Amino acid sequence: MDYQVKPIGKKCAATGDELVPGSTCFSVLVDQKGELVRLDFSADGWQSWEGAPVASWQCTVPEPATAKKQTIDADGLMAYFEQMTEDANPAQEKLRYVLALLLLQKRRLRLEGSHNDGNGEFIQFSGSGGEGMYEVQDFQLDEDEMHELQASLNTHLMQEWSS
Repeated sequence: MDYQVKPIGKKCAATGDELVPGSTCFSVLVDQKGELVRLDFSADGWQSWEGAPVASWQCTVPEPATAKKQTIDADGLMAYFEQMTEDANPAQEKLRYVLALLLLQKRRLRLEGSHNDGNGEFIQFSGSGGEGMYEVQDFQLDEDEMHELQASLNTHLMQEWSS
């Protein structure tokens, strides 16, 4: 038989005080009108509780769940990549390269090949949604520069899409 037990509460069932993350919590299952109900107690509240639990256990109050990072969907990234391609700003070519690699990782771009035209190595991509052929210079960035450009891209995209 499967039982559905709610997660730990935010307040002590006896005192009404907040259950502080990292503190000890005493939990019980009690039968209330044929239904199993979870009650959570602080150390002070536990000492004053009198009852006959179906089950009891001791645990540590967890830290609150952190909010998920806001993610940008692949289609939004693709639209930004296409905008950068149309604008053709030489100052942003390394950023466009990082974005192309991210879109490749997200399977929004497909690798079609590469070539050297005497001015450098270029990677050819096509969009997985049928978008045309794109050429991006392969900058062979080191790890530090790649992380710096990723942070810059994240900051720019969050600012642009939060306004």
